[in-house]
Amino acid sequence: MINAPTQTTTATPTPNPASKPPPPPNGGLLAWLHVLGGFALFLNTWGLLNTFGVFQTYYATSHPTTSPSAIAWIGSTQATLLLIIGAITGPIYDRGHLRPLLVSGTTCIFLGHIFLSLSTQYYQLLLSQGLLIGIGAGCLFVPCISVLPSYFSTRLGLALGLDVSGSAAGGIMYPILLYRLLPRVGFAWSVRIMGFVALATLALPLAVMQQRTHPPRARALLDRAALRDPHYGLFVGASLLAFLGLFVLLFYLSYAAERRRLASQEMAFYIVPILNAASCVGRTVPNALADRVGPLNLIAPCCWVVAGCLFAMVGVDGVAGLVAVALVAGFFSGALIGLPPLCFVSLTKEKAMIGTRMGMGFGVIGLGVLAAGPGGGAILGHGEGELDWTGLWVFGGNSPNYSQTSTSNPPHNSLSSPLLPSPQSQYL
Repeated sequence: MINAPTQTTTATPTPNPASKPPPPPNGGLLAWLHVLGGFALFLNTWGLLNTFGVFQTYYATSHPTTSPSAIAWIGSTQATLLLIIGAITGPIYDRGHLRPLLVSGTTCIFLGHIFLSLSTQYYQLLLSQGLLIGIGAGCLFVPCISVLPSYFSTRLGLALGLDVSGSAAGGIMYPILLYRLLPRVGFAWSVRIMGFVALATLALPLAVMQQRTHPPRARALLDRAALRDPHYGLFVGASLLAFLGLFVLLFYLSYAAERRRLASQEMAFYIVPILNAASCVGRTVPNALADRVGPLNLIAPCCWVVAGCLFAMVGVDGVAGLVAVALVAGFFSGALIGLPPLCFVSLTKEKAMIGTRMGMGFGVIGLGVLAAGPGGGAILGHGEGELDWTGLWVFGGNSPNYSQTSTSNPPHNSLSSPLLPSPQSQYL
């Protein structure tokens, strides 16, 4: 008897619903290695940018036929590209391309220093330090602040605070390194050594950083509703003016110390690390207070103080006043740089658009940074005669002074509005 073949049916598996990403570990070796990697990224993005004040002073001596305004274009280009490229690379990061951004940014920063060491003409300085290093820093800016929220939630504030301190550390380390190396090995090898230090420190994020989660969709580059939001527009315009005045101080404080004989050449170089050391505190304490009193209530007084420091430079005639201005301006400039992201969070009702609005805002603010150095240099003048230092400081001081009139009248619902539990998770 032949048995009929048994027909077996294979059940079609039903697809499982998309599983949610696992919660952040909030610690562990890998998570803290990402904090160290983020520190290295800030060290070689904002940290390098915070060093430009000593380059302004050095170039004014080594290229005496080049005006301060033309020299400032180098630093302004670098800073503007950091902000604008950082906004553009946000959607690239959202699509999971962390490693290409890290590799591209590291390569540009290292090659920028190598080409800078070979530069003898002004246009070569602008292309290598302004353009190439600026592009590299822009590629690394998004990973600086976007990776950690997937590793930390309850301890995100601490983790990001340690990350951001890398910018102040770079602003302290690189000027001292440059000043100590210049008389020993010359400009070319000093810059090459800076490039190798940047490459060595950026090897850590290249080795350990991983994109643990991916957003459900890439963020948009433009939020049309923001263009119709008067409070958002007013704040962006005010921040543009504030950053314009701030970067006048960052670019010309060291140059003023040397050219006006306010301090020795050594102290003129060291005034930049002093300012950056003070800014390290200014980037953390006001941000902690913002949770209680609201970021918009804090940023207006910061604009006033920075404007006051710029006006005070008109009367500074010695090293004591110079150091006092550096310490006070450093602290409040750190707050002025650290608070705008929290203000964007407070001013944005649709929290899914925070990253987009922040990118748009910093893209516009970058135009103020672009105008700061060259504009101030044009007012200062050029040549062996008397430079218009009063005009420079009044120009710089009026910008944040005007900006505070906008930031001091925020919308009622954002005066002390609670921030997101982890607002930094939305950064760019």
